[in-house]
Amino acid sequence: MSAGGIPRRARVSLALQRAVARLVSPVTTLGAYAFVRGWLRLTLADPGEPRRVYRALRRERVPLLICANHLTMIDSALIAWALATPAAYLRDFAALPWNLPEQTLFASTWPRRVLAYVFKCLPIVRGGSRIAVADTIDRFVHLLESGEVGLLFPEGGRSRSGRVEVSRAAYGVGRVVKGLPGCHVLCVYLRGEAQHAYTNLPARGDRLHVRLATIEPKSDHPGLRGSRDIARQIAGRLAELEADHFDGSA
Repeated sequence: MSAGGIPRRARVSLALQRAVARLVSPVTTLGAYAFVRGWLRLTLADPGEPRRVYRALRRERVPLLICANHLTMIDSALIAWALATPAAYLRDFAALPWNLPEQTLFASTWPRRVLAYVFKCLPIVRGGSRIAVADTIDRFVHLLESGEVGLLFPEGGRSRSGRVEVSRAAYGVGRVVKGLPGCHVLCVYLRGEAQHAYTNLPARGDRLHVRLATIEPKSDHPGLRGSRDIARQIAGRLAELEADHFDGSA
């Protein structure tokens, strides 16, 4: 076991994945941008403010975890686009978030595994063996400790109601935050004007709105209870952002 909390072999594996992803990032980053802007023809209502906030958080040099609502299969890409331009990610590759997608959906075939690898993903089997899940979460925490940014969806999957469901907050996000002293959580609420329920993709030509809040959730409860407490705090803040979105308040 390394001083960093994960075995040396795991650290080498992560370093190799990051190097490969960085090498091909001009293709993958611009390809994702072309898909979102060119094929889907999506626009952002106000890209300036979210990107300003994200730049400021990156300058703080503290562990940073992005937590967001989840309505489409490409929310990770949409959130990355909302927070920075492709050029910004090419300059600061660590700002492009790592993800923990469901393995059975996003890494079930070799082509999907390759895409997950170069798009900074650590596939996880939700409900799988505790040892395997713990190993993936430990790797994820190590990356954030090393200055990388992570992205998780507290609800664990796309909301079937189309709204943030605080009761569905999974303990995993709380476990990540508990393992990172001083961790800042950037809550991101993103929704298209035509997004009324969960879908595979956003509607073509849709206009997306983004609301942000930065919190440092903590809990005095130990173990699993503490992790669930933190997860619910984060999901609760996302629910507040959602209410602001539908109320039209600032």
